[in-house]
Amino acid sequence: MKGGKLTSTTLVKRYLRLISRIDRAGPRLNSIAEVNPDALEIARQLDYERSELGSRGPLHGIPVVLKDSIATTDGMETTAGSLALLGSRPHVEAFVVRRLRRAGAIILGKANLSEWANFRSSNSSSGWSARGGQVRNPYVLDRTPCGSSSGSAVAVAANLTSVALGTETDGSIVCPSSINGVVGIKPTLGLVSRAGVIPVAHSQDTVGPIARTVADAAILLGAMVGVDKDDAATKSSAGRFHRDYAKFLDRNGLKGARVGVPREGYFGYSDKADAIAERAIRRMAKLGANIIDPANIPTSKQMSSSEDEMTVLLYEFKDDLNRYLAGLKSSRVRSLKEVITFNEEHKQKELKFFGQDLFLKAQKTTSLKDRKYIKALKNDHLLSRQKGIDFVMDKRRLDALVTPTMSPAWAIDLVDGDHALGGSSQPAALAGYPAITVPAGFAFGLPVGITFMGRAYSEPTLIRLAYAFEQATHHRTRPRYRRTVAT
Repeated sequence: MKGGKLTSTTLVKRYLRLISRIDRAGPRLNSIAEVNPDALEIARQLDYERSELGSRGPLHGIPVVLKDSIATTDGMETTAGSLALLGSRPHVEAFVVRRLRRAGAIILGKANLSEWANFRSSNSSSGWSARGGQVRNPYVLDRTPCGSSSGSAVAVAANLTSVALGTETDGSIVCPSSINGVVGIKPTLGLVSRAGVIPVAHSQDTVGPIARTVADAAILLGAMVGVDKDDAATKSSAGRFHRDYAKFLDRNGLKGARVGVPREGYFGYSDKADAIAERAIRRMAKLGANIIDPANIPTSKQMSSSEDEMTVLLYEFKDDLNRYLAGLKSSRVRSLKEVITFNEEHKQKELKFFGQDLFLKAQKTTSLKDRKYIKALKNDHLLSRQKGIDFVMDKRRLDALVTPTMSPAWAIDLVDGDHALGGSSQPAALAGYPAITVPAGFAFGLPVGITFMGRAYSEPTLIRLAYAFEQATHHRTRPRYRRTVAT
């Protein structure tokens, strides 16, 4: 673009052709719920602006896909994959969307997702929504894309967009990014505003970038950050965020870094993921990292066995969703109770594969003043922060922790739901701390990533480490759309 060899208009046209050929037909990935009808006109305007006034920055004219839980006030829907929210309209766009538009990004479309960010049923199939159907993994089509930011990760992996935004409550950015062979950053809670994003739980929800490279993810993150008066959590980021995270990209970033390996709870559930992570750890050591192994999180078993996380999510989901729905400019549903009723009235479409047991449990909760909720939230923070990540990192003087992100993708099962073996997203999710997943290898043609996690606002360090690993290994390859696993 700088050299005049490519225009935003040409780039958007290419992506639209690929969406038509790969997402809507051909392999039929179902990753894009909706294309922005104004995308081409916006591209033309940005091309003219570039030629007459110059570039706004690295995102000028770059297409971005948004998870369909991030509100826009253009001609597109914001539904969280639910038929109940078709036709609903927000008063204003999400803060992150306004930031991206200001940076010159083109909102190319909305990505399909696990309906209601995978918080409707305990037996759901990741990547399925009543609005968009089942998202499919571009590497092996009968395998899960994981979720809930399924379409965002698949669209990036299949080269249907330059970059995308996802959201995470616990694993919803890092899992689909790992399983689809791309980079995902789950930011510190408070670094990026959630205003205008359909919520699950305010104590864990984040919005983050998904990209094919660490550099692209870092550039996108810089355009998203900032204090927002409509999200009180962002006040803590004042003086701690960076407009340019690309400055932390360092090919030698692993040299001298102290990287801990928390084995207890985050290894052992998948031999294939373990083998890939072990090779990655050995490679990091050769690149100059000081590997502290093991560096276990002492509370890992307590976190995984406790019901406190689910208690917090159920209480906050009801309260946060009711606030979001009540604040819409127009909507056929204004509360969780009304969504439950809508699903029952449209069960042939909404409930044909799995139910809404989590909705029903959330509806039975009282208020955020309930001692049960307050105690659970306090315990989550204690186990994940002071007695968890902070404890082991302080004790072992670590720059980051590294784990396998997830197992390879399991088979899509609309009858019995997901078959996840394990993962490492919980500590950072409960703590509200950052994590970044980067491709680390393949098992039977299925991508597997590793996760770097650390203290609050340690994104610069994590980006440096992930970039150094990525540049030394280059594990990502283009998807081949196999029908099933190669044997």
